[in-house]
Amino acid sequence: MALLGGGPLNAPRIASLPSVFLSASSALSRLRANCLLLLAGAVWGMGFVAQSTAMDAVGPWTYTAAKFALAALTLLPFALWESRRVSVRIPTWTWGGFALVGAALFLAAITQQIGLLETTVTNSGFLTGLYVVLTPVLALVLLRSHPHWIVWPAALAAFAGIVLLGGGSLSALGPGDLWTIVSAVFWSVQILLIGIFASRGGRPYTLSLAQFTVTAVLAAVGAGIMETPDLAAMTAAWPEIVYGGVFSSGLAFTLQILGQRHTTAAQASIFLSSEALFAALFGALLLGERIPSIGFLGCGLIFAAMLAVELVPVIARRGDRRHDRRQLDDGQASTPSG
Repeated sequence: MALLGGGPLNAPRIASLPSVFLSASSALSRLRANCLLLLAGAVWGMGFVAQSTAMDAVGPWTYTAAKFALAALTLLPFALWESRRVSVRIPTWTWGGFALVGAALFLAAITQQIGLLETTVTNSGFLTGLYVVLTPVLALVLLRSHPHWIVWPAALAAFAGIVLLGGGSLSALGPGDLWTIVSAVFWSVQILLIGIFASRGGRPYTLSLAQFTVTAVLAAVGAGIMETPDLAAMTAAWPEIVYGGVFSSGLAFTLQILGQRHTTAAQASIFLSSEALFAALFGALLLGERIPSIGFLGCGLIFAAMLAVELVPVIARRGDRRHDRRQLDDGQASTPSG
C-alpha cells in the first residue's frame, strides 16, 4: 500500500457495507475527501478557543480525559452499527494498530493542552501547524515513502502562511511553546498512523472509538495522579467539554479518518493545517483577537497550498493522458495498412 505516493490510499472494498456508508467513506473521491479534511480543520480551529477558555476552570489532564470520554460515547452507537454491518472480524494486529493510533493521539493532545497553559492561542495554532512540514519528512525517513513533488513546496508555503498568520515572528520561545512543538511531532505521527490503519482496518468508526477510548483512559490516569478532578469545575467548563468531545473530537477526528482513507497523509496534513487559519478567524470573532495585516498574506498562502495539492496532480495526470493518446495516435498513423 502506497502511503505517500502520487495517488490516494488504496482502501479495500467492503461489499457488505450499506450504500449510505459507501457513499460516505469508500466511494469518496479525493476532492470530497479533502473537503472533509478542510471541514475537520475548521472544527479544530474553533476547538482552540474552547481549549483555551476551558483552562480557566479545569486542568489539562481533566479536560483531555473528559472530552475524549465524551467523544468515545458519541462514537459508540456508530461503531456498534458498523460492527453489525461488517461481517469481517478485525484481526488482533489491527486492534494493536488502533491502540497505537490512540497512544499517538493521547501524546499529541495532552502535550498541546499542557502547552496552552503557558502560551497564547495564536502561538499554539501555528506551532501545532509544524506537522505540515514534519509529516512528509517523517514519512520519508520512517516509511521511505515519497510524496508527489508538489507536497514539498505546498508544505513550506502552508507553514510560511501559518507563521505570517501569527504575525510573522515569535517572541522568545517559552515552555508552553516547546510543549506545543513536541505536540506537533506527535500529531505528525498520528496522521501517518491514520494513513496506515484507516484503510487497512476498513472500520473508520471503530478506529475512532478505539483512539478516543485509549486517550480518555490514559488522560484519566494522568488526571488522577497530576490533578484533583472537581465536579463543580467540570460543570463550569461543560460548554467547552461538550464542544471538544462531540465536535472537535467525535466529529472532526472521524472526518479525518474518513478523508484519509482516500488521500495521502502528506496531502491531508496540508488541508488539516487550515485549523490555524480558522483558529485565528474564530479568535477574532469570539475573543476579540485581531489578525495582523501580514496575516492576510498568510491566509492566502495556506489556501494557495491547499489548491496546489488538489489541482496540480489532476492537471499533471490530464497532461500525461493527452500525451499518451497523442503517442498512440502517432503510432497508429505510422503503422502501414494492409
